[in-house]
Amino acid sequence: MCDNLPMKNPNIYAGYRYPAQIISHTVWLYHRFTLSFRDIEELLAARGIVVSYETIRQWCKKYGAIYCNKLKKNSGKLGDTWYLDEVFIKINGVLHYLWRAVDQDGDEIDILVQKRKNKTAAMRFFKRLLKGQGGTSLKVVTDKLASYSAAKKELIPSVEHSTVQYENNGCELSHQPTRQQERQMRKFKSQGRAQRFLSCHGVVNNLFRFGRHLMQAKHYRVFRDRSFSEWMGVSASQI
Repeated sequence: MCDNLPMKNPNIYAGYRYPAQIISHTVWLYHRFTLSFRDIEELLAARGIVVSYETIRQWCKKYGAIYCNKLKKNSGKLGDTWYLDEVFIKINGVLHYLWRAVDQDGDEIDILVQKRKNKTAAMRFFKRLLKGQGGTSLKVVTDKLASYSAAKKELIPSVEHSTVQYENNGCELSHQPTRQQERQMRKFKSQGRAQRFLSCHGVVNNLFRFGRHLMQAKHYRVFRDRSFSEWMGVSASQI
């Protein structure tokens, strides 16, 4: 499928016999919808594109991170109110915790898969958020988990912190797409794979989630076209 790519070669598609447009579309399908690699293999086959599910797996592993890193850079700093929540996931039968932060618009800021939900784990997540956003928020909303308060007090003591019941519902609901994908994948196979996939999944969801029921069809189409243009931009810019 592909020769080893020399580091000096700026074209990340060099050596692949499939056009960049097909690779880009394949990665988009995987991270935009709840599809397996075999589902995508069949969808492509229906269009006369014969490619194995294992090749699709390698494309998504490599290019998903490249595209999404570019999208994150383009989006810049997100909202100034952070809603944090953690949910358990099982990886090879071992309990892990998925930490997620979203802003006041429902856009995912970042996620982190960890084995603990203690103060150390909370501090690690806060540091990741602060580094990724390049600064602090105006307000942090969490549940009553003591780890949040302890980490917040040490790292960002001046930031307002709310634990009011139901205020964090938006972040709690943001875990639903993860649960759907987790079922489709029949559980995540490793912590690294879960981190890698979910990081990209959230970025793509941010780009294509518009709240369709809240806008007129003509406005929805405009936003959708902009999202497609941005997606094609980050993938075509790598050629």
